[in-house]
Amino acid sequence: MRYGLNILPDGALDFVSLGALVHRIDPGIVPFRKATECQIHVSGGEYNCAANLSDCFRMKAAVVSAMVNYPIGDLVAERVRSVGVRPFYKFFEHDGVTGPNIAAVYSDRGHGVRAPVVFYNRSNEAAARLRPGDFDWKEVFAGGVRWFHSGGIFAALSETTAELIVEGMRAAKAAGAVTSFDLNFREKLWKISGGQHRAVETVARIVENVDVLVGNEEDLQKGLGIPGQDVTAKSRLDPSAFFGMIDRVVKKHPQVKIVATTLREVHTTNRHSWGAVAWINGETYVSPTAELDVLDRVGGGDGFASGFFYGLLNGEPPEEALKLGWAHGALLTTFPGDTTMATVEQVQAFAKGGSARIQR
Repeated sequence: MRYGLNILPDGALDFVSLGALVHRIDPGIVPFRKATECQIHVSGGEYNCAANLSDCFRMKAAVVSAMVNYPIGDLVAERVRSVGVRPFYKFFEHDGVTGPNIAAVYSDRGHGVRAPVVFYNRSNEAAARLRPGDFDWKEVFAGGVRWFHSGGIFAALSETTAELIVEGMRAAKAAGAVTSFDLNFREKLWKISGGQHRAVETVARIVENVDVLVGNEEDLQKGLGIPGQDVTAKSRLDPSAFFGMIDRVVKKHPQVKIVATTLREVHTTNRHSWGAVAWINGETYVSPTAELDVLDRVGGGDGFASGFFYGLLNGEPPEEALKLGWAHGALLTTFPGDTTMATVEQVQAFAKGGSARIQR
């Protein structure tokens, strides 16, 4: 047992995520009201980790999600295949007019002093219809799964998605997998599905089954309902607010062995100071700080989580696992889109103190 976790040495799959697949419409630095063209990125807070672990870290990863039989669904499914992620889909038929749909996330990149703007169209979203009983967990876990992951974005979509996460977590624990949950508290999503009171009540039932939590101090306060200091009172790079809450997190959820998050000080849209911290089985770890020239910030947190998970799955020392997450999250902000374009060698080099000197 390492890090307080019992990680299986091997399995048919290293990593399985449960969540909604979405497509992100990205007009770049142009705001939507003036946009004339957009890029399409396939995304999803939970899926991004599987995509990163497969494409960058060369691990065997899968996603459990909803899929819709229409052209947007075809686009999403093709991208999932292209990064080597194995799908377990519940299929829905599109009626040609109202759905159900693959959700759309609209997100420009902002620039300089102008912040990015994010809004959604999750009307009649297929993933929100997912419920317990929709998936054969024996099939998913056949041959062994080492790690199972979900998150707060999927939990907020409907009452049934939260129940499906609980079902999946329990099946994962029964199969011997480590379980993780990214709190990813999104005010806009919870506001239309019961508000913060329901968020705290729902997340608490999920976290009962969780070994590894990802979330900053605001996520811990709003998602877990744990009181903490004003997160704006100190520098965003100061880990004391985060570490100051861990005792309360573990007292409420004693089975949690690891809590980790990124630290980000936003100077302008394209200039961030970037760090990461982790509490691992009673010990605290802090990454170096990097000054980032950000191309696209969306997905950086998932980039951290997936690099961190890779380090843990690979048996790295705790401080090295944290640095791998920190390095991968930093690199991810230099690419367009929500998922990685890095190689594991680039991540390892940056984690060891690599530079931006040209590679010939």
